[in-house]
Amino acid sequence: MADENSLVEKSRIMDSARMKRAISRLASEIVEENHGARDLYLVGIRRRGVPLAERIVDKIEALEGVRPLYGIIDITLYRDDLSTVGANPIVNRTELDADIEGKIIVLVDDVLYTGRTIRAALDQLMDFGRPKKVQLAVLIDRGHEHRELPIQADFIGKVVPTKQTEIIRVMLSEYDHVEAVGIFERP
Repeated sequence: MADENSLVEKSRIMDSARMKRAISRLASEIVEENHGARDLYLVGIRRRGVPLAERIVDKIEALEGVRPLYGIIDITLYRDDLSTVGANPIVNRTELDADIEGKIIVLVDDVLYTGRTIRAALDQLMDFGRPKKVQLAVLIDRGHEHRELPIQADFIGKVVPTKQTEIIRVMLSEYDHVEAVGIFERP
């Protein structure tokens, strides 16, 4: 990935208020599709999928009065491009404290692009057991034309068709001290 400091922002496609509305909508759609919060287990994909999953869990709890299970998955060692990441990749812990067996897993990520991150997450998830169902929630879907694998999101905050040269950057207060989504390009 390009050095984030050398990127030039072309346009801001979501501000803080739009992100909050999209997250609320994602939570509502997840609850609606699954007839409540029973058996739900939201799993955030490190890095930016984690705070997004936490926010969706909070919204579901506010809607249903029940807090769904929540976990974190780190796909670093499951990437198909691990050799290009570097000799000593930084691996964070996967935290799935409850059994996934028979649960409805909702993987949460910030951007769906080629589908390779989701494939890696699915591979790792299956090492933990056999869920009843796996669904995918993303804040941004860059569109099917970039997909390299037959993966699609069940819940989408916003579809943003992009060019191959463009980069979508989800900025969250936990990492970036701002809440926004922008389209960036290399100068």
